[in-house]
Amino acid sequence: MPAYTKPMDTRQLSHLLAAVRHRSLTEAAATLELTQPALTRSIQALERAVGGPLLERGRFGVRPTALGEALAAHAEAIEEEMRQVARLAAPQRAGALRCTIGCGPSEATRLLPLALDAVRQAPQAPQVTVLYGLNESLMPMVKSGEIDFALSSIPTTAHDPDLNHEPLHVDTGAVVARSAHPLASRRTVRPADLLAWPWVLARRRELERRALDQLFLDTGLHPIDDCIETTSAVLMKTVAMQTDHLTFLPRELIHWEERAGLLVALKVPGLGWARTVGLTWRRGRRVGTAAEAVAQALRAAVGQAGMRRG
Repeated sequence: MPAYTKPMDTRQLSHLLAAVRHRSLTEAAATLELTQPALTRSIQALERAVGGPLLERGRFGVRPTALGEALAAHAEAIEEEMRQVARLAAPQRAGALRCTIGCGPSEATRLLPLALDAVRQAPQAPQVTVLYGLNESLMPMVKSGEIDFALSSIPTTAHDPDLNHEPLHVDTGAVVARSAHPLASRRTVRPADLLAWPWVLARRRELERRALDQLFLDTGLHPIDDCIETTSAVLMKTVAMQTDHLTFLPRELIHWEERAGLLVALKVPGLGWARTVGLTWRRGRRVGTAAEAVAQALRAAVGQAGMRRG
């Protein structure tokens, strides 16, 4: 690694770390509440300080150079140490146990509320903070130590050496419409029938969107391009409930709306997509008492809810 030519600003390290995590200067700047030019200037200043390029810029975003990856790893370690200091310095109730977890939208619908209610009734109930997000934001939070673990979709094959995954249950996906939608009463809805309607969908990098794209490709059709894209599962559900837009969501996410007769899962043959929901921990991180108590309550809640185990 080149010798440092000037002292580094810790803010610049956090800016680099955000760019490496998001692989996008635009998304990193939004997360940091900076303008993209300001973020670019900060990283360029850090590159001058270390004497070499830290990011490779391309059509589809940025990726770290070898030097950038090494420096980001050090920045991540510093960030975790500072987080631990902040936790120790935070005012706490005498003897209180605390943990912070991340949760996906489907898991916040039924599974997590059941577990949190069970934890609340324990003799020494821990204080639990829940951060909400999709997988693209939760996994970096697990790796950085911002959360103790994530409750969300997990891959069928582990590919990140820094993460451990524990399966809990299996959820299936469905094309979803309002109960009064013209397609709702059909016994069978062909993929070609779906193309005539407007859509609200997750972004293409998400597992659900990729599964829907594959459905159309498998039947010789082009995937949906003209749609509302969002990271908000709430928006996807409410747009579908109030309009003729279709969406594609895990069944757990619409559990209560289906029971209330507000949304229906369309009968689309060939749509066999399923996902495994589980816990994601950072490899090598010590599991705290509070985090383990919540994890154990989640394991028990799967059986309580009658979910299909992973």
